[in-house]
Amino acid sequence: MFDGVAEKYDVTNDVLSLGQTRLWRKAVARALDVRAGERVLDLGAGTGTSSLPFAAAGAQVVPCDFSLGMLAHGKKRHPHLALTAGDATRLPFGDGVFDAVTISFALRNVQDADAALREMRRVARPGGRLVICEFSHPTYGPFRKVYTEYLMRALPPVATAVSSNPDAYVYLAESIRAWPDQRALAGRLQKAGWSSVAWRNLSGGIVALHRGVNA
Repeated sequence: MFDGVAEKYDVTNDVLSLGQTRLWRKAVARALDVRAGERVLDLGAGTGTSSLPFAAAGAQVVPCDFSLGMLAHGKKRHPHLALTAGDATRLPFGDGVFDAVTISFALRNVQDADAALREMRRVARPGGRLVICEFSHPTYGPFRKVYTEYLMRALPPVATAVSSNPDAYVYLAESIRAWPDQRALAGRLQKAGWSSVAWRNLSGGIVALHRGVNA
């Protein structure tokens, strides 16, 4: 499915989020606080756009994704990035090799998200940092109702106009609505072994940043 949206993936996301994706990426970069020389795993990186801030900070970033179509398109756009194919539930990396791990808008698409959380902890060094950026649940009731209406009614026709595979965005709307809320996801991080778990809402809770440490 994601191979089919690779060509217009970044443009479509900018349109559907009303330009918010760029602000969310900046928030991830600040939360992860990458330093020059650190090794960073950017899981679910797609075309590699989300990895660019980490590379610019001087980190050795490894963009990893399950979709070969996404990776192929990303390699054309960002040939300097070490784009790598990998399954989030069985990562092709050794234990404790990354200083920081991040995943943006992709954990929701993993068949076994809990296994992915455990794998991310396995490949992070002791003291390694995790930042998850994912769609969540708006905290203000009336706004949450309007947002849900947008997802189920407005998003599919907009996606039809700008995406190369609008059916994928129907799935997107349904998966966002079914995803656990902020507190529930934090509990799943703790169950996977991450410590110092916390979260911060962005855009009124449309998106949440969850953080953890591999203690």
